[in-house]
Amino acid sequence: MTVSELDRAGLLCAEENVQISRFAVFLPVDELGTVRPIVVRRGATIAAFAVVHGGAVLAERARVEEHAVIGKPEHGYAVGRTYPGAGASTVLGTAAVIRCGAVIYANVEVGADTVIGHGSLLRTGVRVGADCVLGHHLCVERETRIGAAVRCSPGSHLTSSTWLADRVFLGAGVRTINDKTLIWRDPHREPRLVAPRFDTGAKVGTGSVILAGVTIGAQALVGAGSLVTRDIPPGALAYGQPARVHGEAP
Repeated sequence: MTVSELDRAGLLCAEENVQISRFAVFLPVDELGTVRPIVVRRGATIAAFAVVHGGAVLAERARVEEHAVIGKPEHGYAVGRTYPGAGASTVLGTAAVIRCGAVIYANVEVGADTVIGHGSLLRTGVRVGADCVLGHHLCVERETRIGAAVRCSPGSHLTSSTWLADRVFLGAGVRTINDKTLIWRDPHREPRLVAPRFDTGAKVGTGSVILAGVTIGAQALVGAGSLVTRDIPPGALAYGQPARVHGEAP
């Protein structure tokens, strides 16, 4: 269906001054057959070959670049649960930017003035605050919460249910873990997942690994290449394998 046909069918509400490529793809029906209209507010842009699913809401001046996917329903097995491909509301805030090739699943919210980098993936239930920069090739797993003014450098992985408070900074290639037992499809046991937490203003250097259940305290600094196996106190400087406190953060 063309944009005009979608509009006439009540499946696409596009306000004035929007720019929608004739090569953009709209999929208002999810895997279960549920129809959800798509809303594109004033001044928003959808580039060629972007794929926008039902329930997506682009706020004013939001921009979706080429080959990005917005509102994709999750379909398949993951950690004791099978996702049936149900759509949901997916919201891009005012002036949010989704770079080329990024994939945003259904039931995700991206705050105002936030940029999601090229080829990054945000899974079901993720919430991202305002004025964030999430670098390219970043993987953000289900139910992760990211505050305002957060910077995540390229190539990092945020495991499911990770918490990043406001003004957290993660260097490139940071890895987070939420599972101590590595149970996968065991009929007799369920995994106990405990995600790490990054408190306000925490900074973690490139290539660090943060284990399950660890808290990086407010304003703490973790040096590059560290293996963090225990909590780091607020304001501390820590580094090493395993990481140890070596004083106060500068």
